[in-house]
Amino acid sequence: MYSPGAATDLQRRLATLSSPVRLVFFTQTFGCDTCLPARQAADRIAALSERVTVEEHNLVLDHEQVAEYGVEWAPALAVVGTQDVGMRYYGIPDGYEIESLVDAIEIAGGGGPALSDETLDALDALDRDVHLRVFVTPT
Repeated sequence: MYSPGAATDLQRRLATLSSPVRLVFFTQTFGCDTCLPARQAADRIAALSERVTVEEHNLVLDHEQVAEYGVEWAPALAVVGTQDVGMRYYGIPDGYEIESLVDAIEIAGGGGPALSDETLDALDALDRDVHLRVFVTPT
């Protein structure tokens, strides 16, 4: 949960989105103690902006959506703007970890990555897809 001041900061950041963002949430009914708090956190974020919505799918039952988004386990959020560029968030987006999700929402919503020209040139020079995983922990 975030403080009222943090909520105001998040709301201000989300107000700059130039296009809608869907948080495609994957849950499962059994064996996922963190699914409900993860959904509640996603809903709190979406409540801060009309441009952010949440849609829910079941990891076990919704085979087509699981395959479409390439989700591996629950809870998971696919952060999707005008196109799906593969940003996934696994776990509960709360506390210090919320920053990673909000950054992803800003990128998906048209903010674009804050990368230097040199970094963008290096990325353009890649000749194959790269799968990156970033792990965030407050400790």
